Amino acid sequence: MSDKTDNRKQSSRPRKGQGGSPVRTRYQPDHSTVGLAARRVAVEILGRVVTGRRPLDDELKESGGHPGFSALIARDRALVRAMLGTALRRRGQISAIVDRLLERPVPEKTGFVLDILHVAAAQVLFMEVPDRAAVAIAVALADADNRSRRYKGLVNAVLRRMVAEREDLLAATAQPWRNTPVWLFAGWQKAYGEDTALALAGMHLLEPNLDLTVKDDPQGWAERLGGTAIGGNTVRLARPGGRIEALEGYDAGAWWVQDAAAAIPARLLGDVAGLQVADLCAAPGGKTAQLAAAGGHVTAIDISARRLERLSQNLARLSLSAEVVAADLADYEPAAPFDAILLDAPCSATGTIRRHPEVAWNRRAEDVASLAATQALLLERVSGWLKPGGRLVYCTCSLEPAEGELVVARFLAANPQFARLPITEAETGFAGLVTGEGDLRTLPVSLPREPSQNGGMDGFFAARLVRL
Repeated sequence: MSDKTDNRKQSSRPRKGQGGSPVRTRYQPDHSTVGLAARRVAVEILGRVVTGRRPLDDELKESGGHPGFSALIARDRALVRAMLGTALRRRGQISAIVDRLLERPVPEKTGFVLDILHVAAAQVLFMEVPDRAAVAIAVALADADNRSRRYKGLVNAVLRRMVAEREDLLAATAQPWRNTPVWLFAGWQKAYGEDTALALAGMHLLEPNLDLTVKDDPQGWAERLGGTAIGGNTVRLARPGGRIEALEGYDAGAWWVQDAAAAIPARLLGDVAGLQVADLCAAPGGKTAQLAAAGGHVTAIDISARRLERLSQNLARLSLSAEVVAADLADYEPAAPFDAILLDAPCSATGTIRRHPEVAWNRRAEDVASLAATQALLLERVSGWLKPGGRLVYCTCSLEPAEGELVVARFLAANPQFARLPITEAETGFAGLVTGEGDLRTLPVSLPREPSQNGGMDGFFAARLVRL
């Protein structure tokens, strides 16, 4: 892992070298008619996501996202999504290739030069976009920016070399670990071993499936939607074209989008019918919907009023109800203790990289330590809201043990009035997801990648605790 993957430490002059024959790897249909506007938007969003550490989904909202994105026609928006998804999933490999074609670091204040190169490289190396269009538009983008203009010759030279040497460059940088930051991959090696760490990195290069949690009759809905019933009430689909809202059952409130792994923690609370249940850090609301559908009297609490608006809209579509509260858990006090609590704590979200590839690049090692401290404080605080004999499920969508196993171990050591209630394999709906301690640990490679199912699931940790 000696090659540099830092996207900001590149060089500014192309090296001499022998070119290979051009080759195309897989991806999307030909978008040669799409021009400058789509590429400009992709370049701007890439910089905002990686340097500004903004969530990609926030930038790609058709309402309230990047203004240039919402102004594009549907075909161009699809291209922007494809370019950004590819540039982020393959960021480490693209960085290594750009680095091979440069010999001096690009100065810091060069405008969009590196982002332009990354978006163009995604097209040249991994997408079915004509080379001439990718290169010419990248040069035009550099020329259009005052700070990048003086480097348009560099952009042109690097990308032409990339086209000429594509096959050799791809072969030399094909190792899966390249597309994971060093600190993150090293943590996975330590936690899960070399082979699993490599498999995780490989899975993150693949487009994920679409999972739906259905209210009932998963087999029937699988047949109607052309999917597969897996685990509890999950129906897995290959990613459909078009809008999710157009799928059968959406308007009727028969299902909601929720990864198979994310659907497990709420089930671990057991039969909640008639119980007072708290769903903490509840947005976007998949777990709230599960608990309400199971008959629980749910109080859904989240710090973000904006995200809770979407949660309330989803509950209305599903004909489900819950008490929705916008509050900071550090300040909130319940009127009475709860029978059951689900704490989906804020975390690094490294378990969701296959769905949100920017997470690998806009998280830092120090974020994990800071979040783990917050998680410990939240768990300690909300544990006091539980009735004696009540159950508490603590979960995070993180692959980092510091945000899962270690938080729970320290909590139990400091709180003898709580005990772990081991999870059983039957409760999860899948084989091999229960640890030796009786906790849930899912990985993106926990399900095989089969052509009919697309395979994989988000990375989650969950522990079930009981107040004695």
